[in-house]
Amino acid sequence: MSERKLGIWFIGAWGGVATTSVVGLAALQKGTAPLTGLVSELPLFQDVPLANWSDFVVGGHEVREIGFQKSAQELVEKSNLFSAELLSSISPVLDEYDANIKQGTLINVGSMIEKISCEEAKKQQGETPAVALKRIQNDIEQFRADHQCEQVVVVNLASTEPSMDLGDVPDSWSKLNTILQHSESSPIPASSLYAVAAFEAGCAFVNFTPSVASNLPALIELAEAKKVVHCGRDGKTGETLLKSVLAPMFAARNLQVLSWVGHNIFGNMDGIVLNDPENKATKVHSKAHLLSDILGYDIQSLVSIEYIESLGDWKTAWDHIHFEGFLNTKMTLQLTWQGCDSILAAPLVLDLIRLCELQQRLGGSGIQEQLACFFKSPMGTTTPEFALQFELLKQWIEQVKSI
Repeated sequence: MSERKLGIWFIGAWGGVATTSVVGLAALQKGTAPLTGLVSELPLFQDVPLANWSDFVVGGHEVREIGFQKSAQELVEKSNLFSAELLSSISPVLDEYDANIKQGTLINVGSMIEKISCEEAKKQQGETPAVALKRIQNDIEQFRADHQCEQVVVVNLASTEPSMDLGDVPDSWSKLNTILQHSESSPIPASSLYAVAAFEAGCAFVNFTPSVASNLPALIELAEAKKVVHCGRDGKTGETLLKSVLAPMFAARNLQVLSWVGHNIFGNMDGIVLNDPENKATKVHSKAHLLSDILGYDIQSLVSIEYIESLGDWKTAWDHIHFEGFLNTKMTLQLTWQGCDSILAAPLVLDLIRLCELQQRLGGSGIQEQLACFFKSPMGTTTPEFALQFELLKQWIEQVKSI
């Protein structure tokens, strides 16, 4: 493929996952990073016209004041993620990308996210939805123009928002847009405002968080009208990934699962935000519904998430599965999963950017159900089993190859 420019616009740009994604991207562009963890580098993608890593440039929105250098250094000091040699080699690129970061919005993000936001972001408080949307859209469009990007993929990596009552949000985009343009307050959260701005700017959108974002009928309608692709929600990287693989095993062997307890502890910025009960409820719901969907019956299930500062970006999940076998014999499976949260998530983020950019380039639009295997609560499909979700991706790859 000829050299061209493509944009990545991160919401929550200086967070752990976005920073790790940027460090990884810069290392891939220098040719110093291995391809481990990148789904789009599997052999089955051979002959698929994916964008080159060198094509991408990074910008984004953020509500904290930290920068890629400092964020990366914190990941080194607290979690031992990157080598000093790697950070030194990509330092100029991180500084270059810092110049592309703009102030995000605090509309309906919840008190915890407001609390950790910088003073510059707080100056935007009180702006109407229409003003926020215009400002966000202008930032994205200016970035695209400045860097002469053919496409920009917007990726939501912001902290999990508390749940909102969305019962009165119209299903029609025209009706919702009227409210957004003329109301002093927004009926939808910040994640959804970012999605609207992305769609209005003609950009693909990825929601890697449990927040609602584009998962509203009116926004689904808008994406189709603007002929842009989108997908989500909540990246599937650790404990839930294991559930989506193990639960089908119990179902296939006709073993009755009686209870499934999952306890998660970690100490990164996401953990700080999820330490708030309102924000935690959104995440727990995203993690908890999977089992009954796969097994076909309700079980006693408990998902707990606790912030343990000393762990940094290292997440530990302990699962206790109580099940019944032949002749009513009860048995137990216990497993412990320990992984580096940002290292597990970042390659998937980069994969999704490449895959959405390709589908947009091929003329696709709307929800991308073939990307379900990347998410805990995937839009566009009710297939919860990982193996079946991965088959959807493989089928799409074969379709792309046949074009």
